[in-house]
Amino acid sequence: MIELDFAKSDQGLLPAIVQDAVSGEVLMLAYINRESWQKTLETGKAHFWSRSRNKLWLKGESSGHVQLIREILVDCDQDTVVFKVEQLGGAACHKGYRSCFFRRVEGDGMVVTGERVFDPAEVYGG
Repeated sequence: MIELDFAKSDQGLLPAIVQDAVSGEVLMLAYINRESWQKTLETGKAHFWSRSRNKLWLKGESSGHVQLIREILVDCDQDTVVFKVEQLGGAACHKGYRSCFFRRVEGDGMVVTGERVFDPAEVYGG
């Protein structure tokens, strides 16, 4: 098993930057713990720790927009990873955009630069 330095975080969570394996586009940032790290390595699908739900989270378990791991990079301190993925379903963001980084700062505001791939109300309900 490849060991990361989970002890550096008081909550045992490390950042995981997720990029499109082909284009290099940054799709999202999430957090992993030991359990999600092991599940990712075992299954080849991106797993994270949901801080809001306080539970293991397979990316795409609700939407079907699963992330297939194509490459994993580990930083020099072994406390941050980059998941290079194939994004199924076209969207990584729960708000319906391809990337969670769909806004750009301009002056004292933000401008939406992405287009919605899906309607979150249809996918998640409510």
